[in-house]
Amino acid sequence: MKKILALVAVAALVAFAAPALAANPFMDVPMNHWAYDAISQLAASGVINGYPDATYKGNQPMTRYEMATIVARALAVVDMTKASKQDVEMLKRLVVEFKDELDALGVKVENIDERLAVMEDRLGGWQLWGEFRMDTKIGNNDNVYDDTGAYVNAYGFGGERDMNLNRYRIYLRKYINDTTMFQARIGGSGAVFERYWIQTQLPWDITLKVGNQYIDWEDELGFYVDNEPFAGDVTRTGFMFSKSWGMADVWFFVGHQDKGATQWTDINGKTYDATTDATLAAFRADFNFNEKFRFGVMAYMDDADDDDYTLTKKDWSDANLYMANFTVNFTPAIAFKGAYYMQDIDWANGAQNYLGQNRDDSPKAYRAIVDISQEAFGFTSLWLEYAHMDQDYIGDGPNYAGDAAWFTSDMAYDNYGAPILINRMAGGYNYDETTVMFVRAKQKWNDKWATFQRYVNAEFNASGKDDTQNMSFGVEYWLNPAVRFELVYDKVDYGKGSNQKYYDDDSLIRLRTQVYF
Repeated sequence: MKKILALVAVAALVAFAAPALAANPFMDVPMNHWAYDAISQLAASGVINGYPDATYKGNQPMTRYEMATIVARALAVVDMTKASKQDVEMLKRLVVEFKDELDALGVKVENIDERLAVMEDRLGGWQLWGEFRMDTKIGNNDNVYDDTGAYVNAYGFGGERDMNLNRYRIYLRKYINDTTMFQARIGGSGAVFERYWIQTQLPWDITLKVGNQYIDWEDELGFYVDNEPFAGDVTRTGFMFSKSWGMADVWFFVGHQDKGATQWTDINGKTYDATTDATLAAFRADFNFNEKFRFGVMAYMDDADDDDYTLTKKDWSDANLYMANFTVNFTPAIAFKGAYYMQDIDWANGAQNYLGQNRDDSPKAYRAIVDISQEAFGFTSLWLEYAHMDQDYIGDGPNYAGDAAWFTSDMAYDNYGAPILINRMAGGYNYDETTVMFVRAKQKWNDKWATFQRYVNAEFNASGKDDTQNMSFGVEYWLNPAVRFELVYDKVDYGKGSNQKYYDDDSLIRLRTQVYF
């Protein structure tokens, strides 16, 4: 084939990689030549070099090796965020056609295929996906009343029935170039931007994420299967730095929480002011020694901007949490996980717990988990968890206006809305020593059907407090890969001895409709 005829097709692939006013360096390609612009772009991008005498010799036949060299150079400079679908298809055909020559040049075709796959995934630069979720609920409401005798619902909705469109999210992602991207999530009341951040590469292979971003490191490590995070699960505005050193991966975050002059209401209906901002610094390091064993540490350090809280019941000014964790993979299907938590809390002077004692300023907690996937048993997966929280340990209960920035946004184990650890509180901020046993099993029968069961038992140390028990049974059906239905029966029993607003038990039937797009 003639050189000029062959290269005109390639020129479109690198049209955005060359300067806008690139000059043609070849004396034998005049400005009025029909291929002048294409050859100028390729020369400016380094795809073609010409001969030492400053000629291109476009009328000479091109060898397959010369064409393979040009294809390899084009792949190196093409802008994947601006390539069209037709461009990617052309590259695929060229790679297939010149596979042997590319191999001879030392170009790994497998690596090219990976790059083409990335390009195809990022066509046009923008990606859009989302999630829609609606719950239809029927409550039993047996003998559930608060301290004043008013009727309440343990699952958080009035009456016996409720339809709740609780999740409608649209995600946006824009690849600005090979090292920088923008991502955002639109959702919530009024369809606002809930999260938005830029990620880019800094020198020394450091990744920077800056903006309003999500932190849930326990989830990333696989330390909870339903709603039982002990720390994190928060959105903050700040800077996240991350880097890998061989077997070690490190993250560091610094951000700010602006509470503003707002009011909030606790689980007992008491209203307080919350006007203190806080700065959060968080650190995480994971050490992956091999496929069998990993060890990690993390810390959340919350520094209140103003130590003088306006809360009617003053609590703490600064609160830190430290966690050590590990995972042992006995087989690809069986893992043992453990986590140890320690808090450092600046309680208000004279603060006492429900026993009339000074509060512990370094309460601790731990959890041990056996995680067995369905591949091990063949018919069911199994999650077995044992957790213990010291008296005065904070972080597993309601998010009291986020006074500690590392607070979770959910109450631990309350997967279906009824608070499981409500009896842990002996009134307001007082927390009891607690032990939790949590079991969850799931059976995936085929691509359409699955069933699951879960059981939670929370034991409280204070005399007169009954244990809380929670049982769930559910079935899920996938109409197609994008549409999922889930029907679940959930029952919570608080016992007769509770001194909180839930005095007996309650149950729920929930149908969830979920669509991914």
